[in-house]
Amino acid sequence: MEPLPTLEDVLQRAPEEIAAVDDLDSLASVVDKLVGPKSPVGDIRRAMGSLDAEQRPLVGSKLNEVSSTVDRLQSEKRRLLEFEETNRRLQSEAIDVTLPVIGRSVGAIHLVQQTIEEISQIFGALGFHVANGPEADLGWYNFDALNTPATHPARLESDTMYLDYGDPRDEMLLRTQTSPVQARWMESHEPPIHIIVPGKCYRTDAVDASHLPVFHQVEGLAVDTDITFADLKGTLAHFAREFFGSETVVRFRPHFFPFTEPSAELDVSCFNCDGGEPGCRVCKGAGWLEMLGCGMVDPDVFRAVGYDPDEVTGWAFGMGVERMAMVRHDINDIRNFILNDTRFLSQFP
Repeated sequence: MEPLPTLEDVLQRAPEEIAAVDDLDSLASVVDKLVGPKSPVGDIRRAMGSLDAEQRPLVGSKLNEVSSTVDRLQSEKRRLLEFEETNRRLQSEAIDVTLPVIGRSVGAIHLVQQTIEEISQIFGALGFHVANGPEADLGWYNFDALNTPATHPARLESDTMYLDYGDPRDEMLLRTQTSPVQARWMESHEPPIHIIVPGKCYRTDAVDASHLPVFHQVEGLAVDTDITFADLKGTLAHFAREFFGSETVVRFRPHFFPFTEPSAELDVSCFNCDGGEPGCRVCKGAGWLEMLGCGMVDPDVFRAVGYDPDEVTGWAFGMGVERMAMVRHDINDIRNFILNDTRFLSQFP
């Protein structure tokens, strides 16, 4: 093999062969065949030491020319292939930023939960703690501990959802109010007590514009050595002004609840007409809105949980969350809360 003709042949073939490749792997393969260790050029490099002294400079110069030419052609082709690959990727992965965005609606906290949180914040600012308890509870906590006798109509299956679980004598049921948490809390805590109890309640009510079988309540309990009805009135009056507006006036009407004595219903002045205008859409001209039940804790309730009614006094109240929201926002059908109609829900972001 004559070195100079062989090198000249490689020098002539290199541009065409390198130009013909279409990917980086093929480029590496062609370059290896032209000037790699196993190519004729590689054989000439290894044979340089055996060449004549006169021939060695000529062959060495030609080798350098071949190597530099192939390196230059390889670099140019590599840049071209990488540019083409980048363009292909840009074409295949392109995003048309001028297309309209597919919008996704942003959700919000449900109005019932919003109302619970606002009520909790108002009482939290007064030092009340949020207490929780089981939604499935014993008849003892739901009725007996709250001074509700076995003959009370609320204990009938027509009013209360009983569960087929455990000993039937325990009367396992879905709580009809959040008051069982008050009894449980007093059993495990010593006075003073200041708690509110938000949560779900269950009754066998038919679904209509003002009733649901599953609804929400917030109840409150305060127990200490010197609590009076005046404390109850002042606390609820403050709550009403915070929730309905600073000009709200409250009134207490005598009522009866098994677990409080004396008991009362709390009414608030109509925040829409402020005085009973005929045809008012909120109070229907009455001037007052019935809000919640309340009263001083009955001594029998204290005895049931192990407190001495001669040593402590307390008051309690209970309000329906849906009722509070309906009055405040002029909602005339409680079913709106459970129908998942976004036209209704989106009004309360």
